[in-house]
Amino acid sequence: MSITILGIESSCDDTSAAVISDQRLLSNVIAGQEVHKEYGGVVPELASRAHQQNIIPVVTSALKRAGTNVEDIDAVAFTRGPGLLGSLLVGTSFVKGFSLARGIPMIDVNHLQAHVLVHYIVTEKEAASPSFPFLCLLVSGGHTQLVVVRNHLEMEIAGRTIDDAAGEAFDKCAKVMGLPYPGGPMVDKLAAEGDAARFSFNKPRIADFDYSFSGLKTSFLYFLRDQVRNDKDFIEKNRADLAASLQKTIVDILMDKLEKASKSLGIEEIALAGGVSANSGLRNAMVEASASKGWKIHIPEFRFTTDNAAMIAITGHYKYLRGEFAGKDIVPKARMHF
Repeated sequence: MSITILGIESSCDDTSAAVISDQRLLSNVIAGQEVHKEYGGVVPELASRAHQQNIIPVVTSALKRAGTNVEDIDAVAFTRGPGLLGSLLVGTSFVKGFSLARGIPMIDVNHLQAHVLVHYIVTEKEAASPSFPFLCLLVSGGHTQLVVVRNHLEMEIAGRTIDDAAGEAFDKCAKVMGLPYPGGPMVDKLAAEGDAARFSFNKPRIADFDYSFSGLKTSFLYFLRDQVRNDKDFIEKNRADLAASLQKTIVDILMDKLEKASKSLGIEEIALAGGVSANSGLRNAMVEASASKGWKIHIPEFRFTTDNAAMIAITGHYKYLRGEFAGKDIVPKARMHF
């Protein structure tokens, strides 16, 4: 008997719904929110209002594209956290109503754990899934972590950022360069045209497998400030080289700790996950490390790098198999760990 899961994701500014049947993806619909671009970042109140407008059309579309009726859904999985509380409340409230109306169980999902499990979604590409245990570099705008994955639902953090996330460093440095939000993809695009060896920026010296990006942001800001004093058009003249050099620095920081953790823990099965896993510099660095170190790597499809409900549904699938369901009194949490 097949298990069909409806997944709902509403942790930040993307409203998403997906349908998965026995790990196979049937649909994955995402509605973004353009309104935040003019503010240079996500505005929580505007995000929650947009979720209220989007969630019913998105779920309706996901069911239609999957060729699935509501009667076919065995359980509904949703993001409990971490994320923006107002946004999470919209998704949680919708799921409670859906669950009550259909008489089916609810499954609460940790957003971070779900990012890791995108590698187990079955699609037409039929990519090989990681074998356990494996080491996952989970890197996004809000989180940068090295995660040891023991099985589908048992994970532990080996290292994490002690201040800012890598994605935040990309976005904030991009803003200083006058690039629009979100800045990370813009830096990646410009970096392809620039000289990554043109400029060098400070790299932190943090113990063990932990990360730090606040010092890099500060050094980047001060470097530009000093250069602009001498040439007001410095950023405009050197934007591509600045982007390439910045990207190389961030990728080097990420890869240095990943390589250190892999060697120390004796794990050579390595995966990427999270929004920054879409970065071309990081993806290329993973391929190069695989060739030089013998790693077996797993890089997610671009559509699974950003927040999406497919990752919520696949996590819901594994929790369903273990009978891990949520009560109707469950509440979302802005902060959550594994």
